[in-house]
Amino acid sequence: GGGLTGQAPCPDAPGFACGTLTVPLDHSGATPGTLRLNVAVAGNTDAPKGDLLFLTGGPGQPGVPFVKRIASKLEPVLKDYRLVMYDQRGTGGTALQCAGLQQDMGSSDLAVPRPQSVADCAAALGPDARFYSTADTVADMDLLRQALGDHRLTIDGVSYGTFVAERYALAHPAHVARLVLDSVVPQQGYDPLDLAALPATARVLRAACQTTGCTTDPATDLATVVQHYGDGAQILDALTSYEFTDPNYGGVAEALHEAAAGQPAKLQAFIETVHQGDAAPAEALSQGLHAATLCADGHYPWGTTDTPVQGREAALERTRQRLTAEQTWPYDPATATGLGSLLVCRDWPREEVPPTPPAHRRLPDVPVLLLGGDRDLSTPYEWLYREAKLAHDPEIVIVPGAAHSVQNRAANPAGRQAVYDFLLK
Repeated sequence: GGGLTGQAPCPDAPGFACGTLTVPLDHSGATPGTLRLNVAVAGNTDAPKGDLLFLTGGPGQPGVPFVKRIASKLEPVLKDYRLVMYDQRGTGGTALQCAGLQQDMGSSDLAVPRPQSVADCAAALGPDARFYSTADTVADMDLLRQALGDHRLTIDGVSYGTFVAERYALAHPAHVARLVLDSVVPQQGYDPLDLAALPATARVLRAACQTTGCTTDPATDLATVVQHYGDGAQILDALTSYEFTDPNYGGVAEALHEAAAGQPAKLQAFIETVHQGDAAPAEALSQGLHAATLCADGHYPWGTTDTPVQGREAALERTRQRLTAEQTWPYDPATATGLGSLLVCRDWPREEVPPTPPAHRRLPDVPVLLLGGDRDLSTPYEWLYREAKLAHDPEIVIVPGAAHSVQNRAANPAGRQAVYDFLLK
């Protein structure tokens, strides 16, 4: 507990002070130990609208290294708010290190790791892995709120940060003033089978195709390719990463069309290039933390990570057999059951997991802005609409032509403008 310690000017962000927040490893107190989380706080302590806590994604991304970039994106509101960012437990300066998993997955959620990398990571983290759930991060955030001296926080979350913001609001409804949810993960959590993203790929590639004037149907071509080569998980992984580079998915329709006609070289080169581009160190996105969090939080075809390991594969196979072509088109059922994050948790050792809050509780009655891009496959906007049903008076903005992480990345300024208008109301 206590406040922030060791505050000094942040080396890379003028006008911000960097310090540390000490939190218990185990919020129940049963297991001793503490963690020190890096925190960056803007200098304007007299901000009339109080503190704006910006949450990055992952799980596994730090906050403090991005403070200068995020401050530039939110510049119009920073006279009214004091911007705060922090490194969630297991990220950034205190990143969980799993070299093999990091090498296999980099910044990807869906790349399939070597089984040995998963085993090595679980062994390296040991029984403490269970203290890296979203519930632990939410408890840390409330200690951060207290250290900042706030009664209520305004929270702006992106991607996994939206899920943390929602879970915080559900756990501490009296301590939230307003929520910005950008690239929304619904409060029920990630779907390990990614059943919204599979059909969304058809919608997204067709919309991109209209923009670029391509003359083929990329969705039908994709279905042909997956049926023929069985590489759906690899393709979805590549497309989900490529949206960061090009929300118009340039060249993809052509590569899919050639592969559908029996010439897969261009598609194969695309998949390999994107995978190489996903390389990232643990300090930028910790795959050890990513695995620990998703496996502690998640609900899988076999149950939770508290389900014995030996029955999990059979449960996954039963799920694959039950999935229909409609649910997975233009992919196949094997795509849904063959994604990296799911396979990491299939092989993760059995552990006690925190109780999940009821999935359909409504968010507190505070203003909520939900922001999405119509080209996003990482968090398709179908998820945003699911979460919006649980907000009291949601404001929804879908930005045309934008992919994942609208405030930070979209060329179209409409999303950022919506955030400014919402926060300055």
